[in-house]
Amino acid sequence: MYAYIKGFVKEIESNYIVLDNNGIGYLIYTASPYSFDIDKEYTVYLYQYVREDEISLYGFKSLEEKDLFLKLISVKGLGCKMALPMLAGSISGVVDAIERENILYLKKFPKIGDKVARQIILDLKGKLAKSTDETIKVNDELALALKSLGYKSADINKVIKKIDNTLDIENQIKEALKLLLK
Repeated sequence: MYAYIKGFVKEIESNYIVLDNNGIGYLIYTASPYSFDIDKEYTVYLYQYVREDEISLYGFKSLEEKDLFLKLISVKGLGCKMALPMLAGSISGVVDAIERENILYLKKFPKIGDKVARQIILDLKGKLAKSTDETIKVNDELALALKSLGYKSADINKVIKKIDNTLDIENQIKEALKLLLK
């Protein structure tokens, strides 16, 4: 079982990246492959999926993202390939939809129908808010810092999704400012 791999992104496709670590290229399925940059070093947290006919790696930029993924795939009828696109947007958005029983929000993801959306809410409501409170708190702190610098909420929300939650707040602000200045 892999916990994480640190390496350089060598290839980006629509649903995966290839991460080079010591001359070995690991194909890693990820929710937001285009949030990575070619030839930049990343630590990618992994989930290894092993079945009789398949061995796959699923990668995440943060432990919070991986934790939510693991909880999602524990839901009956929800596999890795269905859960991964749910992480492409905001983690807090998915958690909020589950806590508020927002079936329409959950059904907007590929292959998630009414039955699976209801099962997600049934299995996970009340179990996610605690684990993501810290991430939301960090995002709120970052948003307040950027707002105090005069940036608009719409711009801030777009940038926050791209920032690595594992960085300390100072480095998150630096990364956010780089993205906002582009």
